[in-house]
Amino acid sequence: VQLQASGGGMVQAGGSLRLACASSGRTFGSNVMGWFRQAPGQEREFVASIGRSTYATVYSESVKGRFAISRDNAKKTVFLQMSSLKPEDTAVYYCAAKVPGADDYGNWGQGTLVTVSS
Repeated sequence: VQLQASGGGMVQAGGSLRLACASSGRTFGSNVMGWFRQAPGQEREFVASIGRSTYATVYSESVKGRFAISRDNAKKTVFLQMSSLKPEDTAVYYCAAKVPGADDYGNWGQGTLVTVSS
């Protein structure tokens, strides 16, 4: 599974961005997809995930109500709509896939930088 994230950029606080992550794998529809982020000098942290068939979503407390994860299985793409962005959202955002039977996310994209200015 290869993942390609895009959509990062620089935005002012309060603004919005939409990230996309395209997959080349044949099992996209069977994968749990997630977004993670890593700010400078900090560890990578979970942002959001979306399930396989039920499309159940999970969000970290820091982004709940501001971010929305979605997926388009026909296009093999997962999205992260980010609104009401804050300077503390500044980070490199990574998409990841958890294939069926796996205990954890084993496939990662290259990351896309989001910078939120105050």
